[in-house]
Amino acid sequence: MTRWTIEAVCAGTARPFNGAELSAIQKRPQEGPVQIHAEGLAPDEQADRRVHGGPEMALHLYPLDHHDWWRGEIGASPLLDEPGGFGSNLAVTGLTEDQVHIGDRFRCGPKATGALIEVSQPRQPCWKIEHRFGYKGMVAAIIRSGRCGWYFRVIEGGEVAPGDSLERVALGAQEWSVARVFRALVAGKATPDELAALADLAPLSPKLRAKAAAARR
Repeated sequence: MTRWTIEAVCAGTARPFNGAELSAIQKRPQEGPVQIHAEGLAPDEQADRRVHGGPEMALHLYPLDHHDWWRGEIGASPLLDEPGGFGSNLAVTGLTEDQVHIGDRFRCGPKATGALIEVSQPRQPCWKIEHRFGYKGMVAAIIRSGRCGWYFRVIEGGEVAPGDSLERVALGAQEWSVARVFRALVAGKATPDELAALADLAPLSPKLRAKAAAARR
């Protein structure tokens, strides 16, 4: 399969989240066409630009397939009924971390006006997921299960709307699925050979290439 349907396009604004701290993890479905530029959707925000957003993390996709699994883990949270419950920008069913590779390119939206996006890295989970859901242990469950989601960089800007297609138009590093990279660098199970390969993997985000290189020392 090379084409999937974008069931929702979600964006958010920074708002109070934990006392004085802000977060834009609450992503709401948008209506009609939404512009995609080098740093993601317009409009969309990231509260802490040190660790979220930017060209290497312009768009986030967290598979809708995982929501049922989470119901078994934490119960029927209303957030699991939201397509952007995990801070995802693109809501898609039938595409998971084992099927996507670093450097894969997708046409997001109509062929004439859609964006060209490229898989750049897995998402590393943080405490904000647990705070949003009010459930401890979710970060550990993500690391254990590999249900992490991933980020895209934008190669060509464009526009996207709910109901548009997400079509894979080029394969990247087929030996490096998002699942394998997550297991190696986030779950910390990389072999020395894997670290060497990841440090030299050009389509991988510079931050994770540097992490792999540092871990070799």
